[in-house]
Amino acid sequence: MNLTSHLPSGRRAHVEGRLRGNLIAWLTTVRPDGRPDSVPVWFLLREDETVLVYSQPGKRKLRNVAANPHVSLGLDVTDIGRDIVRLEGTAELAPDALPADREPGYAAKYAERIGAMFGTPAEFAALFSAALVITPQRLHSSGSVSALD
Repeated sequence: MNLTSHLPSGRRAHVEGRLRGNLIAWLTTVRPDGRPDSVPVWFLLREDETVLVYSQPGKRKLRNVAANPHVSLGLDVTDIGRDIVRLEGTAELAPDALPADREPGYAAKYAERIGAMFGTPAEFAALFSAALVITPQRLHSSGSVSALD
């Protein structure tokens, strides 16, 4: 994976696993007044190393990205902050993206949660019908590399 090629091999495998397996990330966009706005999102790291996020139409994050494409995506941290993975990049609205229920990787990753929280995949896709595609430009990672080797 080119995105993680600058990391030592043990850390690289760990970070790639988190990018593919973590369920929650914090998407930070920029408001018109310059203040950051962070919200939790479900996401999919795609084979081309872009990140796909679905949203309900009309949400602030979509308006923010339309005005300023610079974003940050931080993986949810559950271990007192020692395993940080954060992407910086640009996002764009993707009106031609497949609906969430027809995006195989996304549908598989969130199938259990979609069923428990929203009913059917089609119901989820109807609610979260606006897609964002993030193109990472930088990956920041911290943690104990020696513990992973």
